[in-house]
Amino acid sequence: MRAMSNVPAASSRGPSSEIPERRILRKRAAPTVARVLAVGLLVLSIAAPASARDRSVALLAAGAAPVVAEIMQLDCSRLGAEAVAGVLARVPAPRIVLLQGSVAFVTMEPFAQFLIGMGYPAERLRNPRDGAYSYGSFGDSAALAGELAFEYEQSGLEPMIIGHSQGGMLAIRTLYELAGAFHDTLQVVDPATGRPQSRTAIVDPLTGELRPVVGLHVAYVAALATGWLPRLLLGQWRMLPRLREIPDSVTEFTGFAIPHDPIAGNLFGVTSYRALGRARVRNVVLPSAYRHVALPDAAHLARDPAMRAWIDRWTPDGTQPSPAGDSANLVHAADIWYSVKRHWCLQAQRLLSGSVP
Repeated sequence: MRAMSNVPAASSRGPSSEIPERRILRKRAAPTVARVLAVGLLVLSIAAPASARDRSVALLAAGAAPVVAEIMQLDCSRLGAEAVAGVLARVPAPRIVLLQGSVAFVTMEPFAQFLIGMGYPAERLRNPRDGAYSYGSFGDSAALAGELAFEYEQSGLEPMIIGHSQGGMLAIRTLYELAGAFHDTLQVVDPATGRPQSRTAIVDPLTGELRPVVGLHVAYVAALATGWLPRLLLGQWRMLPRLREIPDSVTEFTGFAIPHDPIAGNLFGVTSYRALGRARVRNVVLPSAYRHVALPDAAHLARDPAMRAWIDRWTPDGTQPSPAGDSANLVHAADIWYSVKRHWCLQAQRLLSGSVP
């Protein structure tokens, strides 16, 4: 699987490109909150993705008011299969970037198939550049941050990232890029081409104001079995002291670890993630029988009606007994699906309210 856009000069320490950005601001009139309400959860901006535009047209044709009312009535922390299929599936979804680990043949495609089987739109999981469901983890974190900025500008929806092993490291490193830990400025990058643009800020689709890429935000990040030992072996020194500290460039972060995982370096215990500031950080210890390289293999869970129903009912504070059948990777699959659909719902409601992340 090809790595995420290795783009030279995707970041810079020089002065930002003020003139192109001002030109963009003059040419692009960002939609008002009233317009967001009128199109039913979609910010209409120049060069919006075709799938998002098509959904907005469909909403208008059918009458957006009923959908708007249903979205605002949802309890995003208690979403069953009916709410996903009957309400969320009718509105645009945030892009999810699925980052695989360092072993090329272990991809995140099976996990993408799980999310699709649970009801997430397939097109919002695909890499815009090559259509793949799984992104490589040897890519440029600055370029990925620039792509996430481009995506937010076009859709008005904060992206999400799910990373396995080294993919979790790249996800966390990207959070540090957005927090300004490595560069003073970051260029916007077109995800479809991988080419950096001559600007270091976007036009916020909710306010119409210029916002630098450094300082932007993602909704949710999950890191699966991301450990310190591969960072040491691969010479990723800058991430060693940062690997368990999560900056404020994400709303919710969940770290998953397998006890005594030799690949991650957890033989002598699991080190918890912690928030540096306001980010909501959770730590989940997976069953010791789980295997590091097999964690993305979750597609079978969505195909089993009993497993799927159990996952749809799952909540962090729930106590339902485990279902019968092949429950491999059920713990993190259920946890991640809960967070994904919750942030899908919250962002739809955020667009309606016009609030800015």
